[in-house]
Amino acid sequence: MSPTTVRSWVASGRLLRLGGGCYAVPGSTTDWRVRVAAAVRSREAVVSHATALALWGLVAPPAGPVHVTVAPGRSGRGVPGVVLHRVADVDWHVRPVGGLPVTSVERSVVDAWADPSGAGRPAVRAAAITAVRRRLCTARQLADELARRPRLPGRAALTELVRLLADGCQSELEIWGCLQVLRAPGMPAFVQQRPLTVAGERFLLDAACEDVLLAVEMDGAAWHGSREQRERDIRRDAVVATVGWQTLRFGYRRLTAEAAACRREILTVHAARRRLFGLDVVR
Repeated sequence: MSPTTVRSWVASGRLLRLGGGCYAVPGSTTDWRVRVAAAVRSREAVVSHATALALWGLVAPPAGPVHVTVAPGRSGRGVPGVVLHRVADVDWHVRPVGGLPVTSVERSVVDAWADPSGAGRPAVRAAAITAVRRRLCTARQLADELARRPRLPGRAALTELVRLLADGCQSELEIWGCLQVLRAPGMPAFVQQRPLTVAGERFLLDAACEDVLLAVEMDGAAWHGSREQRERDIRRDAVVATVGWQTLRFGYRRLTAEAAACRREILTVHAARRRLFGLDVVR
């Protein structure tokens, strides 16, 4: 289109100027992705922070401004609806998502944690857990990014979360179970996300006590509430039992409301298994 036609269409309302030479038809300006694309194209920027997490599918599209990042030497400033960040070394964190340049998942999580105004820290925390579970990034990559940010606000809390993810926790329920049950004083040592193959079928045990072949499964209410899933759980427990593993299952309500009772049950079964395996025999 010629500049004259563009000016004419803007004057008549057929086009709306979004800034920096970007225009859109009026009906599309309420589309969140159109606003993001305009913010990126008009500034040659990279989508970052909570906006990047939304494009990665880890948080809902924020109702607030679009967050983008440019190199420190770039001129320009933010406008209403766009927050412009200037950060060094952003180029090697860029990934293509939906045709737009977006900061890597690990960089997006750490950036959004430092500036949680877009999504809020609980949402960023959930995004970090989901990202590792979906293998969009690793706990190691999150830890490496954290190592570059020694003055990150709230760094201790994110560091603890990354450590738990590195240990194998894959949900808030598993984190709760790990901290309040499995790692409580006096509990036996457990390995999380322990792979087990039986007759060519591969399983991941939420937590496994290797010395007595005791598995602990933490069942979320949403995932394990259906009849079909319960039947799969029963079959799974029966299959792993064929190679000597006993499974204890704790649902969301019991695990979070009766942590002490769960600990006692695990200790009781663990002691019985030690006697069964002859580990407490005094010679």
